[in-house]
Amino acid sequence: MDFDLTTGIAVLERTPRTVRALLAGLPPAWTDATEGPETWSPYVIVGHLIHGERTDWIPRAALILAQGTNRRFTVFDRFAQFHESEGKSLAELLDEFEGLRTESVATLAGWRLTEAQLALEGEHPEFGVVTLRQLLATWVAHDLGHVAQTARVMAKQYREAVGPWRAYLPVLDRGGRR
Repeated sequence: MDFDLTTGIAVLERTPRTVRALLAGLPPAWTDATEGPETWSPYVIVGHLIHGERTDWIPRAALILAQGTNRRFTVFDRFAQFHESEGKSLAELLDEFEGLRTESVATLAGWRLTEAQLALEGEHPEFGVVTLRQLLATWVAHDLGHVAQTARVMAKQYREAVGPWRAYLPVLDRGGRR
């Protein structure tokens, strides 16, 4: 499937509600759980999504759309959430994510992007030349990946408790990348 802005926005605007539905009101045994050393908990994932709202998707899209002489993206700090979320409750993070995402989606929709604009290029520090279309498709896939990661981390908390049914639950044995 090629990227379609309307269907992409449909996912982007649902992510905060989906994450909230998975996590709001749960005890830390669920929200602070990880898949092992150097993996992320659902709490950390929400912080990461917030950091992306502030520094990644819309700022990079705006840089591409400006078509200035410098179209190189700043390096994204994949670990900024550890200090940015410090001292905040999960409820606060969920509210913050929802507010930021509402603003981001409004900005994106307000641009009324054309096919020509979606083909504009920026420069990723690792990948080189990328298009706005690729950036926006990545944003959608990134959201879905972190929703899946959140569910996987939670499912793995019952890895042993399910007993022999583990053979039918591949989510319990999938890798734990950040």
